[in-house]
Amino acid sequence: MLAQNVAAVVCRNETWQGRAATEPYECGWAKEAIVFVRALKPPAVPSSVTARVQISADGMHWADEGTRLTFPDNTDAVAFARVAHFGGWLRLAADLPAGAEITLLVTLHLKE
Repeated sequence: MLAQNVAAVVCRNETWQGRAATEPYECGWAKEAIVFVRALKPPAVPSSVTARVQISADGMHWADEGTRLTFPDNTDAVAFARVAHFGGWLRLAADLPAGAEITLLVTLHLKE
């Protein structure tokens, strides 16, 4: 039997400033996930700022899972994070400082 694989776009062409997060995605069936982040325009984000993977039991109340990724540093650059043992829901969140912004595409790649 072949493993089930799903790619889900959870953020497309959105400009993040301040506090931001992707759409939540229900994926309790999956055993592993990779979050890909691609900058669609030149980013203005300090290298010390990271995005964090968050997990949820209900898709409304979130906890930091512990995995972090550094935002891509130029247009079309890609960053990623691998996640396992995440329960029912996933999303990516960040708190960007004043003046920082990034326009991005975020996809979840899930495997059973």
